[in-house]
Amino acid sequence: MATVHLSSSSLFTQFTGRRYNSVSSVKSLQQRNVLSISSALTSRGGDMITPHGKGNDHNSTFDFKSYMIRKAESVNAALDVCVPLLQPLTIQEAVRYSLLAGGKRVRPLLCLAACELVGGDEATAMSAACAVEMIHTSSLIHDDLPCMDNADLRRGKLTNHKVYGEDMAVLAGDALLALAFEHMSVVSNGLVAPERTVRAVIELAKAIGTKGLVVGQVVDLSSEGINPDDAGLERLEFIHLHKTAALLEAAAVLGVIMGGGTEEEIERLRKYARCIGLLFQVVDDILDVTKSTEELGKSAGKDVIAGKLTYPRLIGLENARELAEKLSREAEAQLRAFDPNKAAPLVALASYIASRHN
Repeated sequence: MATVHLSSSSLFTQFTGRRYNSVSSVKSLQQRNVLSISSALTSRGGDMITPHGKGNDHNSTFDFKSYMIRKAESVNAALDVCVPLLQPLTIQEAVRYSLLAGGKRVRPLLCLAACELVGGDEATAMSAACAVEMIHTSSLIHDDLPCMDNADLRRGKLTNHKVYGEDMAVLAGDALLALAFEHMSVVSNGLVAPERTVRAVIELAKAIGTKGLVVGQVVDLSSEGINPDDAGLERLEFIHLHKTAALLEAAAVLGVIMGGGTEEEIERLRKYARCIGLLFQVVDDILDVTKSTEELGKSAGKDVIAGKLTYPRLIGLENARELAEKLSREAEAQLRAFDPNKAAPLVALASYIASRHN
């Protein structure tokens, strides 16, 4: 039994394992999100994998579908508790609208799996996992704004500014950014050594500032309409190493830090996450030109319309698919130094990202 300090407003929640007390909406929220994740996993198939290593038999096959659903349940319940409906209601509702809209929860799952890989447990890394998802959601809210990507749909729903207005969407994104650091710092107190928490905070801040997500977004915006022949693969890789991979990298590294991992383990997971971060974007670019809006749950073809640099546009669709396979193999290679059973979720995650359909 542990006490989790949720915010400076003195809201406290008792939890044991993955059972969280929360507002009444959590059960329906979990059910809706779990059904969505289950459907996505079933449609792509291949959710059973066998960990690396000799002597593995059928009993050692890893059920990634069940693992992902279980982790999503934990994350969704924790996130629901993080943002209770307080006054003024409008901003709280706007925050909850996007944060609890579902999604596959890849980043928090990565954080939790990395923590467990090095001997930590779910409770130790949950605050960091939630912080990463808050920042990811903040970036999506801002990314969808008319002044940025001008998107109407996100996760199959109207984007935040379409529901609450541009002003409230900006503030909701800002609120989530601040809450992420508050939540991780306060909740980890007593569970993680202070020096590890400080290191995690610094790691996360670097990932989203002018050395990470923000600079990736800046270069991405400035590259709209540019001739692919003038851009080069190096520019595209810079965009996505910062815009997409940086936060995935932070999620993995935060998990290792919170779990008490070594410097060598931190660097292995950093490289792994960098690979799946680029992989995520390559696949995203492929899906943008091969899937419909209904299949994606967001506006399809918007990158082409905006004249953005994408992997299919720069190197062609088939070469983009080959690059995705290469990145998946390189990510998996970083996990071979670990216990194959503990590494199984991360091996499966790389496979899942490589073959996802939305």
